[in-house]
Amino acid sequence: MPAVQPHSAPPSRPPLRVLPSIIQGGMGVAVSSWRLARAVARRGQLGVVSGTALDLVLARRLQDGDRDGSVRRALAAFPVQALVGRVLARYLRPEGREPGVPYAPVPRASLRPGRAGNELTVLANFVEVWLAKEGRTGPVGINYLEKIQMATPAAAYGAMLAGVDVVLMGAGIPRHLPQLLDELAEHRPVRLPVDVAGAPGGEHAAVLDPVALLGETLPAVPRPAFLAIISSEVLAGYLDRDDAIRPDGFVIEGPRAGGHNAPPRGRMTLDDRGQPVFGPRDEADLAKVAAIGLPFWIAGSLGTPEAVRESRALGAQGVQIGTVFALSTDSGLSPELRTRLLDQLRSGTLEVLTDAAASPTGFPFKVAQLDGTLSDPAIRAERPRLCDLGYLRTAYLTERGRVGYRCPAEPVEVFVRKGGTEEETRGRACLCNALAADVGLGQTRADGYAEQTLVTLGADLLGAERLLALHPEGWSADEALDWLLAA
Repeated sequence: MPAVQPHSAPPSRPPLRVLPSIIQGGMGVAVSSWRLARAVARRGQLGVVSGTALDLVLARRLQDGDRDGSVRRALAAFPVQALVGRVLARYLRPEGREPGVPYAPVPRASLRPGRAGNELTVLANFVEVWLAKEGRTGPVGINYLEKIQMATPAAAYGAMLAGVDVVLMGAGIPRHLPQLLDELAEHRPVRLPVDVAGAPGGEHAAVLDPVALLGETLPAVPRPAFLAIISSEVLAGYLDRDDAIRPDGFVIEGPRAGGHNAPPRGRMTLDDRGQPVFGPRDEADLAKVAAIGLPFWIAGSLGTPEAVRESRALGAQGVQIGTVFALSTDSGLSPELRTRLLDQLRSGTLEVLTDAAASPTGFPFKVAQLDGTLSDPAIRAERPRLCDLGYLRTAYLTERGRVGYRCPAEPVEVFVRKGGTEEETRGRACLCNALAADVGLGQTRADGYAEQTLVTLGADLLGAERLLALHPEGWSADEALDWLLAA
């Protein structure tokens, strides 16, 4: 891939050398697994692993026995084996769990996660990226959510120890990531500001001291490129104004993209099915983005060969694509879920709606309408309300001036007691547990309750429909890329 010069970037930052036509989206909890990212990277495109809840993913894979030995193969490459030993002693069950036995808990993200939490997070991100890069693949990226701020320093550092090429971040304004990556590349202590409701901005932060955590003998860590996932030319211009917050490029994501969407600009209006109404103001002016001079990719309903070509005519390097890869045989989706989704796609009954209430973040969230999942309001209402994972919970200042944590998917009375409102809890789904269940890592509780699934896809299924016509029994990531890049 050709190199480009950075746009007024600080001298310490390398030029962005990863300029693929296709970025494979970083989806869900381990839907964009290392297997999918590696398959895409081997073709010279940007394979991306999801960086969400990887500590949970690692701990549960170990408790399920790590049957193929992949996790332990990656762990053997980690530079501090004492840390590996502690994590294995805590979570590895060589014979797997007995049926019905709940998974052991992992430390929850907080402003003071403790050593065990940081170790698990660093190691989990290292493992996922190392496996994706195993065998000298092409470029590998990792996708994080700005909304999950407290885990970001340890997560990014673990990915960097494995040599991640690109970090991507959306679901917010990721203005602090460029400096964070600069400092982590030098193994320096870092401080990432964290939003705390009721407290002045910048007062609280997630901190990490790599040397204190891992010791002084640390390998060289290359600074990865950073792509900000945003929805407007206004935000692109804001991030471009200052060297300290300028990314190396952008992914411009429209409102039809899967997962979380930026809320509509202006007053929220819902259609007759409860979906937010997006209008012309919610479409980025790509000519203005191109004028900034940084490379960019377009995302949202662009999973066809024609879209790949047309994006370049608009000044983009290419596109970010999620849905056709999420439905491929290389993704982390459970085979049962994939089969059901493809059956509905084949019959023309698969529908994806934008749910204004499902996500605890308050951002609109795309939900595939699939019987027997939390897309059904009745099934969602039956789920016992609890927040035992807490990746999407937010920090707030208590009446005593301390930092507490709350999530609108937790029990209503608990959330209200913490200063939230009953209105904020209506229609919420526990995405953390549901997305883990999507990849076969759902919790079974002591009372026998098994967590239900909830699947997110993009709103436009045209690319998936055309691939299914070519591959009636399903397709691999390779077959998707053959089709997308044929022209």
